[in-house]
Amino acid sequence: MISRLRHSYDRYWYAWAMALPVTLVLLVLVGYPLVEGIYYSLTNINDLNMGRTIGANHIPASFHGVGLHNYWYVLSGGDGQFWPTFVWTLEWTAGCVVPTVGIGLGLAQLLNRRMRGRGVYRVLLILPWAVPSFVAAFSWRLILNSPDGLLDWVLVRLHLPAVNWLGDATSAKFSVIMVNVWIGIPFMMVAFLGGLQAIPGELLEAAEVDGATPWHRFIHVTMPGLRPVATTVTLLGIIWTFNQFAIIYLVTAGGPGGATNILITQAYNNAFSQTRDYAGGSTYGVIILSMLLLFATFFRRTLGRGQEAAA
Repeated sequence: MISRLRHSYDRYWYAWAMALPVTLVLLVLVGYPLVEGIYYSLTNINDLNMGRTIGANHIPASFHGVGLHNYWYVLSGGDGQFWPTFVWTLEWTAGCVVPTVGIGLGLAQLLNRRMRGRGVYRVLLILPWAVPSFVAAFSWRLILNSPDGLLDWVLVRLHLPAVNWLGDATSAKFSVIMVNVWIGIPFMMVAFLGGLQAIPGELLEAAEVDGATPWHRFIHVTMPGLRPVATTVTLLGIIWTFNQFAIIYLVTAGGPGGATNILITQAYNNAFSQTRDYAGGSTYGVIILSMLLLFATFFRRTLGRGQEAAA
């Protein structure tokens, strides 16, 4: 192992030198907080027992290790929040990723055809992606605000009943899914459009000459060609949506009554709400990371076996 590393360094020292700054930055920004979070999840640290300095007085830390107690407490349902929040997180992820991928693929198919004003349509559809997420979230919060929001104003003018979009649990869940889908569609569309343009046109022309219908060309030529892109963007979409903190926090702040809290916002609440339970927040964070690592590994292996079987 050491001889391999030494041989690799002697042969690619310039690559090692270029990668070193990025590696150091990742260790500081990602590695250190990760190790510290895992350590905190094994203790009972909170705002009261962590060390602090107030003026000239120093209060030493008094927290101690509790082993795996925090994990058992959370996973056994002791906190009463983890499993309901986990179920809603799965619903939120599926409710966002499925329409985002489907609509993004449909729009990419439309914009991949020759049509007048195609460039203008592409720019307009990419605009939501260019807008910073917090700006889009605040804008949607104003639109969904009841009873003075733009959406309720339109409904009233159409003689339809106004909806308390952010004040009711069901409508609030629908609202945050709608906002996240609106923001996510441009990325999916651009990714699928790139994949469609990489498919040789000769294949589609040959299939058309052989009498294949548009549906058969889509299933047997387009989808196999899009599989690498679709696999990657779907995996990224699931991971990003599962951890989508900004939309939930900025649009509903987890409300009403915590109904729209997903695991990542619940972890934030545990760590930075009034109780400031840093150990509980870190435990949620480690569990979320473990879930996503297991899912990504299973997802990639399953798709890899499917591609090998298809080949």
